[in-house]
Amino acid sequence: MPALPMDPPAPPAAPLPGLDELLAGAHVVSLPMRVKFRGVLQREALLLRGPLGWGEFSPFPEYGDAEASRWLAAAIEAGWAGFPAPLRDSIPVNATVPAVPAHQVPEILARFGRVDAVKVKVAERGQSLDDDAARVAAVREALPDAAIRVDANGGWNVPEAVTALRRLAAVGLEYAEQPVPEIAGLAEVRRQLRAGGVPVLIAADESVRKEDDPLKVARAGAADLIVVKVAPLGGVRRALQIVAQAGLPAVVSSALDTSVGIRAGLALAAALPELPYACGLGTVSLLAADVTQDSLVPDDGTIALRDVRPAPELLDAHAASRERRDWWLDRLRRVRAVLATSTAP
Repeated sequence: MPALPMDPPAPPAAPLPGLDELLAGAHVVSLPMRVKFRGVLQREALLLRGPLGWGEFSPFPEYGDAEASRWLAAAIEAGWAGFPAPLRDSIPVNATVPAVPAHQVPEILARFGRVDAVKVKVAERGQSLDDDAARVAAVREALPDAAIRVDANGGWNVPEAVTALRRLAAVGLEYAEQPVPEIAGLAEVRRQLRAGGVPVLIAADESVRKEDDPLKVARAGAADLIVVKVAPLGGVRRALQIVAQAGLPAVVSSALDTSVGIRAGLALAAALPELPYACGLGTVSLLAADVTQDSLVPDDGTIALRDVRPAPELLDAHAASRERRDWWLDRLRRVRAVLATSTAP
């Protein structure tokens, strides 16, 4: 399997726009969350208006410029290159349950409407396995027939992961996403679960999108499937390459995007030759506000493929403070310079 290196960053699918062109169509927003998710109560994003549509540049603040450059490449693809031709026009999606107390689970699920799959966050810092088990059990009680997958975001070590997944498997798990942080650890968790007859598949997320070579996890036999996100991988076309070369089933997920970013995720899901699992693209339901009046949220367990146009009044209403806007625009300048270096002859 040939390597597909991620460092230096992948160039955009379109010629790199000039800085003035990017700045002219830039809008920085700050959107409130309904509940804390990934430690975030306000989701900030920089939206870019290009000649072919809108792109979203919203790497989390702690990401360095090199890693953030993939997110900018994805935003430029959306606005300046457009998306590949779709193979389907409706995308099945899962509900997402943050690391909330079990009694809040029904309220969270109600925001997604009818769904056939639910992703449950586990291994939250400061919480216990008992908290995780109660949350998962509450999902199973609310949705007896749904597929349940758990996402630890690498929060366990190998013994903790094996112990936790043996216990959580009792309710029936479709798969466990990134139970431990390292690829070798994923392989060991997968080996121990198989040896113990625990029927839980292992999905790799961070071990795909944060590695210098996203195909390492497939070579190591460390996962049964991979989770792919458009922005961290550098765009829809880049993600399609990675899925094709990995040779593993793929789940398309979001990075806590606005509807603009979700549109790119839908484009990837629509272009994949196979889509065996519901996608984690229903996360706009976790936001208390959005940039469009017609948000990309689930309807009867699916999201229809359609374009998104931010509403000027919502861009104004949720505009970030001047200080935060300046921070994001300065970041845009730096990250564009990284991309310019990577695309120079």
